[in-house]
Amino acid sequence: MEKKDILTKILAIVGTALAWFPILAPVLLSTVFFIDTHILRFDYLMPAELFPAALVGGGLLLWAALRAHTRWKLIGGALGLAAVSLAGTQMLAFATGLASGDTEPRGWPWVLVLSALAIYSLALAALGISGIVLLRELFTRNGGADSH
Repeated sequence: MEKKDILTKILAIVGTALAWFPILAPVLLSTVFFIDTHILRFDYLMPAELFPAALVGGGLLLWAALRAHTRWKLIGGALGLAAVSLAGTQMLAFATGLASGDTEPRGWPWVLVLSALAIYSLALAALGISGIVLLRELFTRNGGADSH
């Protein structure tokens, strides 16, 4: 039986907000800084630093999806890919010497680590989009979805 009660909806709302936070925070902070100083600075590592928020958000989204019996594979897959790609980014940075500073940030090691970081960011975006889709399904009145 599908549960589309208030708890499921709250889990999905908070989870979606937390999932988007690591993606939107650097964009918003860069915009504010640019408006203030007219210098464009973007911290592309901030989404990785804010992974705990995405992890909590993804967990809440997964809980809501399991309660609603919908989209749990998509949300779980996106959350898993984000975690694995972030761990892979860190392992690659360590293995190539970028993490310690022994290797300069250029060439194939730099491209490899940035590629893994890009996969992580795309997985976070997929998690956030999955949260929006879940919210849309939870709040749709068609088909008795809001019968509680």
